[in-house]
Amino acid sequence: MAWLRDFLSLERNVAVASGAVFLLGFGEELWKKFLPKYLEALGASTPVIGLFGTAEDFFDAVYQYPGGWIADRFGRRRALLFFLSLACAGYLVYLFGPSWPFAFLGLALVMGWQAMASPAIFAVIGDSLPKEKRAMGFTIQSILKRVPIVIAPVVGGMLIASRGVVSGVHLGLIVTLGLALLTVFLIRFINIVRLPQQPANIFGVWNSFPSGLKRLLISDIFIRTCEGMADVLIILYVTNVLHVSFAGFGMLIAIATITTLVIYLPAAKAADRVGRRPFIIATFCSFALYPLAIISARDFGGLVIAFIIAGLREIGEPARKAMIVDFAEPQLRARSVGLYYLVRSMAITPAAAIGGLLWKLSPQTPFAIAGSGLPA
Repeated sequence: MAWLRDFLSLERNVAVASGAVFLLGFGEELWKKFLPKYLEALGASTPVIGLFGTAEDFFDAVYQYPGGWIADRFGRRRALLFFLSLACAGYLVYLFGPSWPFAFLGLALVMGWQAMASPAIFAVIGDSLPKEKRAMGFTIQSILKRVPIVIAPVVGGMLIASRGVVSGVHLGLIVTLGLALLTVFLIRFINIVRLPQQPANIFGVWNSFPSGLKRLLISDIFIRTCEGMADVLIILYVTNVLHVSFAGFGMLIAIATITTLVIYLPAAKAADRVGRRPFIIATFCSFALYPLAIISARDFGGLVIAFIIAGLREIGEPARKAMIVDFAEPQLRARSVGLYYLVRSMAITPAAAIGGLLWKLSPQTPFAIAGSGLPA
């Protein structure tokens, strides 16, 4: 089995961090997709539910850099345990909160894992693997992050169908707390020598970015803005304009996910051997072609092709993540990742609202403009 561990870059710290992502991700996906219905059951109005989604995006942006700072300052293991403890407190607030306003407090705590832990996970992979194996390391982490998305919502939906929205979500939260205890046990096996702290404020971290990382960030912002204009509208276009059933839309999502899982391993291995750039460019091109393929589809077969392209958007994601880590200075690695995602997330925040306004011109307009995001 040593050859398999070597092929998959399953260094112990990487395996442990990826396992933690899998365990907690599986628990959260039991109820995460159903939170809007849960809030509705607690008495929240539709505008409040929309505000909850906006708050989630906000926390996802602003928590990234503090998460990186904590991981650099106190070490990867202690940081991950702290983020996990915040998330557990949030699960308890969700579980025992008597009304919908408590859900916002729960969200602020739960995002301690979903957002703050991300730079620490990146740093674990960067610290533990040499440059030529990092794309594969990110691939394993990405696969274990996505498998729960395929399985857990189905289980969660069955729980809710049998017990009702509130009881079903509560049971999912109890399971998540149990999985969190296993995750604590797992994280304790992370053992990375902490590098000497390099004092630097957020501007110093930005100044440490080499020009290549800044160019990657600008390209990423550009293409993700284009994605954001169309992504939230895809279900509306497919179901309202092309009149595909919700079951058919679910099949299309499954096709995209399967495509992603099929291409992950060979793409990562090739990226580690021949370089990151071709695969990152392929990812950016797929992001631009996807909305164009959606509005070009005239039947379900055309949509299948479009959603295969959607799956191909991930072909260079592990390579892009590996490149971010490659560029970052080791003593600033987690903070660099956090700042990268802070800037990217804040920059693309208006994209969905812009897409909604463009939809009023015609349903095809936001997709056509999003397709103009082919990288130079």
